[in-house]
Amino acid sequence: MTQAKTSSNGRLIAIIAMFFLFAMISFVTNLAAPIGTIWGYKFAGNSVLGMMGNMMNFLAYLFMGIPAGNLLVKIGYKKTALWAMIVGIVGLFVQYLSSLIGADTPVCEIAGSVVSLNFFIYLLGAFICGFCVCMLNTVVNPMLNLLGGGGNKGNQLIQSGGALNSLSGTLTPFFVGALIGALTPQTAMSDVAPLLWIAMGVFIAAFIVISFVQIPEPNKSAIGKKVKYSHSPWNFRHTVFGVIAIFFYVGIEIGIPGTLNFYLADQTDKGAGVVGEASTIAGAIVAIYWLLMLVGRTLSSAISGKVSTRAQIITVSSVAIILVILAIVTPKTATLPVPEFVYAAGATVPVSALFLVLCGLCTSVMWGGIFNLAVEGLGKYVAQASGIFMMMVVGGGIMPLVQNAIAGWWGYMISYWLVVLMLAYILFYGLIGSKNVNTDIPVDDEVQNAL
Repeated sequence: MTQAKTSSNGRLIAIIAMFFLFAMISFVTNLAAPIGTIWGYKFAGNSVLGMMGNMMNFLAYLFMGIPAGNLLVKIGYKKTALWAMIVGIVGLFVQYLSSLIGADTPVCEIAGSVVSLNFFIYLLGAFICGFCVCMLNTVVNPMLNLLGGGGNKGNQLIQSGGALNSLSGTLTPFFVGALIGALTPQTAMSDVAPLLWIAMGVFIAAFIVISFVQIPEPNKSAIGKKVKYSHSPWNFRHTVFGVIAIFFYVGIEIGIPGTLNFYLADQTDKGAGVVGEASTIAGAIVAIYWLLMLVGRTLSSAISGKVSTRAQIITVSSVAIILVILAIVTPKTATLPVPEFVYAAGATVPVSALFLVLCGLCTSVMWGGIFNLAVEGLGKYVAQASGIFMMMVVGGGIMPLVQNAIAGWWGYMISYWLVVLMLAYILFYGLIGSKNVNTDIPVDDEVQNAL
């Protein structure tokens, strides 16, 4: 009885640790888009250059995804998480350095804008932070899925952790927007330096705490050894389709609020219907999107034990398609007042912003749902699959960049047709692509048994 209680307590502590790391992933990731408004303003409203920090953050996944998965096997989940936090501290510090040096050192001209050295220092910091969040994601998602026992219960635990992830994502753009205030020629990275220092402090504290937490090691027998498998995650059709779905999903999750942030903050577009300090309002409205993701994941965690993951994916992708199309076709002259608890009375935003913000309820379910469906039945291949998934998170950098390029050519709302196409693929995955047709491949269940 005592041994069972100890095991239960250890599992609970491990779950709490994973939840905390989940929150840190969102905090670091969601610094990029609102901070990008500073650079976008400096570059004469060039939102593509403004999204470059976000792009670098996600580009790191392409290089670190598979190595991170291999790290899980070679050094274990705990050490991978600890190294990730060290990398995160370095990345945040490099971003801070961009507020101190290089502002007066022009390097080159891009898209008609003179780019200084500090911009490239910032991009380097964002790239390093991308390594950090990639490693953390590689640890957190499979661990929560396994601690939950896979299936609907595994998805339920991922959604619960995702709720904290969304809470962190809600607060980050709000804090950045509040620190920036109204964008002016004098607005600089130094205005958000306090938030970078706070993030570094939290990582240091997290490193100390996780050092003393016992985390289960499902691949314990393989740590430090070279392991060869007869198959790989690429041999499972539903996993391959899931990898593509993750690529598009992260592009959707980041692209919807990221482009909306630029749209609302762009005061050169006088027809956008924004009245008030545009940057502050944009940050507050985008924060509501992440808040709704928190609500959606909380609801999903409550029903996932009874409602299948597949049914949830089909439902939310269908609803999201309708909402985005409504946002596209609604005239931007149609506006609505911003609630006073969000911003001072008299501020307005386009009705389209409401439809896009509501998408947060839908996207909230997709990450955990896709991951859960794609690793179902993989057994000992879960760690490798997690690394592959993290590599494809690069979609969160590539697709929003493509979307903002489209926005520059044809307009912000037109760019959301790209989001509609990506959502259509998620719907396909829920309906057809998520079915495991490779059940004949022998899978060792020692990963689950180890827990």
